[in-house]
Amino acid sequence: MQGLSGNQPLYLATARQRLIFEGHPLIVGILNVTPDSFSDGGLFAQRDAAIAQGLLMAQQGADCIDVGGESTRPGAVAVSLKEERRRVIPVLRSLSRRLRLPLSIDTSKARIAEEALEAGAGIINDVTALRKDPRMAAVVARSKAAVILMHMRGNPRMMQHHIQYRDVVEQVSRFLHRATRRAQQAGIDRSRIWIDPGIGFGKTLRHNLQLLRHLPSFLALGFPVMIGPSRKSFLGKILGTTVTERLEGTLACVAHAYACGAHLVRVHDVSAAVRFQRTLCAIDGCHEARRQY
Repeated sequence: MQGLSGNQPLYLATARQRLIFEGHPLIVGILNVTPDSFSDGGLFAQRDAAIAQGLLMAQQGADCIDVGGESTRPGAVAVSLKEERRRVIPVLRSLSRRLRLPLSIDTSKARIAEEALEAGAGIINDVTALRKDPRMAAVVARSKAAVILMHMRGNPRMMQHHIQYRDVVEQVSRFLHRATRRAQQAGIDRSRIWIDPGIGFGKTLRHNLQLLRHLPSFLALGFPVMIGPSRKSFLGKILGTTVTERLEGTLACVAHAYACGAHLVRVHDVSAAVRFQRTLCAIDGCHEARRQY
């Protein structure tokens, strides 16, 4: 992985393409192909609607699209492999034929990851950081896909129960450090490992704000950092709003990620995030994000 040095870009390799980070976060569009998403209420649970939304996000300027077929909202119940396959594989296959930008699969099942890679994905976004399925690390290593290792306390069904940390920043940093070491020991090249502190996954409002304030601590681990604050409940607590009225809070997090040097921001509202960041870049005088495939 080439690092940033002056105007030197950072190349983020996937199994099929590479993304170029030039000092401002890449925009990852969230495509939930689920009937129980916390944010969009299953608007894209139907295949045609999901494909249309993916194409729209690409048109709006997304640098990557992250497709998920199993909700990880607090209290979510796991779905079967068969059902997750039915939801995501046709969507990935269709989008990969029509788009050139990298596609990510949000899954913790190794078999789904394998089939998604065959269907055109190049990134595996595993909210369990390779801990749930013992085959996942081998799938990543063999495919040379990029992998996103996220911190989550427990599992989605129970992660918001009895939340306690002695020092959330130190504990999440230590977890991610260990996760990256395990991934490398399993044969995954360091250049293909990205990390995510897991905003909203087993954290209170105070914990989420501490993680955001200390983003440089995660950047110091030496891996590309992604954050996913979009429309989450901690923003609703700050703003006193419902899930459909959290755009301003999400964009504040995009601005913070930009200021700290985070590499990727995962959002639902791609058009707003792209335009917002384009304005920040214009003010700063930085180059607009370029893609290289």
